[in-house]
Amino acid sequence: MDLNTKETISILMKKLDGWAEGLIKIIPNFIAALVVLIIFVLLAKITKNIVSKVSNRLLKNSRALKNLLTSISFIFVLLIGLFISLEILNLEKTVTSLLAGAGVIGLALGFAFQEIASNFVSGILIALREPYKVGDIVQLEDYFGEVNAINLRTTNIRTFDGLEVLIPNKYLFTKPFINFTTTPERRLDIKVGVSYGDDLSKVEGIITDALADLEDRIEGKEIEVFYDEFGSSSINLTTRVWVNYPKNQAFLKAKHKAIICIKKAFDENGITIPFPIRTLDFDIKGGGPLKDQIK
Repeated sequence: MDLNTKETISILMKKLDGWAEGLIKIIPNFIAALVVLIIFVLLAKITKNIVSKVSNRLLKNSRALKNLLTSISFIFVLLIGLFISLEILNLEKTVTSLLAGAGVIGLALGFAFQEIASNFVSGILIALREPYKVGDIVQLEDYFGEVNAINLRTTNIRTFDGLEVLIPNKYLFTKPFINFTTTPERRLDIKVGVSYGDDLSKVEGIITDALADLEDRIEGKEIEVFYDEFGSSSINLTTRVWVNYPKNQAFLKAKHKAIICIKKAFDENGITIPFPIRTLDFDIKGGGPLKDQIK
């Protein structure tokens, strides 16, 4: 065996001895770090259970937010235990690198998934403020229906014609929308025309009496009748009546019943709802009879 080979083996043995000595020295720290990590895993589970019980009381209608809070609490406690364990193993630089890397990754993901993050934050704020709940009737622009589910990214609305619409939460949080369930009193505005030959005061009384017994009508609010204009073939009016709006298509049903009541009352009292009348004039200058134009 030549001199170079002996030197190489000697250097390698010294390295192995140093590693073995270092490993023996780090065993107590490794055991301590493992014990700390196990303790924090148990603490994370306990914290998760506590947060779950508290959120069940405070956030009864938001399952997604409850799951989010419990998961965040578990991960947060677990990360604290991991960083402490790394400190025990004298890996401070590793902790610093992990924190810096997490910050860079978080910033990059924030730019890459800006829309998702916006909907996610909006979903959390909606769950906390509860501007609407599952089962409410809402309208956002052309979408009108019942809220089926509220998730952290989208809100599911079932329209009255049977379509399932998934609306991003940021639109329901930043744009104006109508919650019909939180405003259960609605006003029906029904337009109708009557003949020029009818007594307008009589018509007003007939409409008021006809709608007095309308189902779901709010007793404390007066039935109003306002004449709007002299139309081409009728005098047009608008009648207003307030009704309860408890759920789904109750508003449409109330309007349906109100129109039936008015039409029935008109028929019983001889009130005419005139057809549109058109006068055809075939003279160039106007006013000439039709027979003069036929040659």
